[in-house]
Amino acid sequence: MSDVRSMNSSQLFERSKQIVPGGVHSPVRSFKGLDHAPVFFTKAEGAYLESVEGKKYIDFCQSFGPLILGHRDPDVQEQVERMVRTAWSFGAAEIYSLELAEWIVEQIPFVEKIRFVSSGTEAVMSALRVARGNTNRSKILKFEGCYHGHVDSLLVKAGSGLAGASASSSAGVSQNVASETLVSPLDDDEALEKVFKTSGSEIAAVIIEPLPANYGLLPQRREFLERIFKLARAHGSLVIFDEVISGFRVGLQGMAGLEKFTPDLVCYGKVIGGGFPVGAYCGRKDLMDAVAPLGPVYQAGTLSANPIGMVAGLTTLKKTVKVNGWEVLEKRTAGFCAKLNKLFQDHSAPFTVDQHSSLFWIRSKTAKSGPIRRIEEISTNQSQDFKNFFLRNLDQGLYLAPNAFEVSFMSLAHTDAILADALKIMEKSLKG
Repeated sequence: MSDVRSMNSSQLFERSKQIVPGGVHSPVRSFKGLDHAPVFFTKAEGAYLESVEGKKYIDFCQSFGPLILGHRDPDVQEQVERMVRTAWSFGAAEIYSLELAEWIVEQIPFVEKIRFVSSGTEAVMSALRVARGNTNRSKILKFEGCYHGHVDSLLVKAGSGLAGASASSSAGVSQNVASETLVSPLDDDEALEKVFKTSGSEIAAVIIEPLPANYGLLPQRREFLERIFKLARAHGSLVIFDEVISGFRVGLQGMAGLEKFTPDLVCYGKVIGGGFPVGAYCGRKDLMDAVAPLGPVYQAGTLSANPIGMVAGLTTLKKTVKVNGWEVLEKRTAGFCAKLNKLFQDHSAPFTVDQHSSLFWIRSKTAKSGPIRRIEEISTNQSQDFKNFFLRNLDQGLYLAPNAFEVSFMSLAHTDAILADALKIMEKSLKG
């Protein structure tokens, strides 16, 4: 067996496909539809990735969001190395998760109790179980265009017939499981009203990304979110905010804090682990007290609250507060996106940039003015336009998320000089 470190990305991908489904451990990494082998990386630091070929890339993927300080922030690395020398995993009660839990509860008034898990998917799965266990109802309402991890009951799409009817969007998810989830379009008050009128007494919880950012960047009207809360309260349903992406990324208290909402349960991930696999579900004390060992809702995890992730997350969050990170990133991202939009205009490119906080999405222009709020409003040219732009940037040393519907992320490691270099690469890419 040849040494993998002596092979290039194309060779490694072919080798990986022999033993790994699709050659990757998460589908978006495969560069599917791009007619290009995925780049295999060996190093990361700050705003950069380095490939097996020794090429450096400015990275706007940032591991899909958790690296708000950039790759291997030195302060986080120091605490991680100290933790590695202390303990890797306890499988028992320890102090590190308590420190992070207390810090989060102190910062966020609607988080009264919190339970750490190992991923955003696991957080969502557990929150749904808590909702069902507390309401003694079985149905969940989600929205088309929001992604909540690979939980069976949420791998669904809108079906036909009755309001909210759903169908599985993945093989291996039974219709019985799919039928317990209702689906409604984003930004559609009438459809939302109809679902609650038809099935309101059966809905345990409504789950939504308050800033949908897994199928493009689809900011929702405040009035629509208010309608969700009003209808849920009227029908005895809970409201779950999936802030796995937006939590601690758009601000200290996430979208709920920015928009002054009080969800019953919230799911976090990404930033709270500082680059390590951490998730959490949290919320009202009375709901969370239903979780074992206090209550009848069972959830457990051998590696939950892994100490390395706990210290990485707490160090990341404290440093972001100390350097006023969210305000800095908001200003930095807005400035960069304004310059990028001007580039697109100057070169008559078919793109525009949508931005919220430190997230931005490069998308094909549409006839509709203003933000895109629903997936059917996205241009049918999105995939092809993005493919060409992505590959030209990749060739010049700039790495975007390798999917036309994924957003990009700014980090505090993206200095003015690095952003200027990124704009030069993008301009060159636009020239072909």
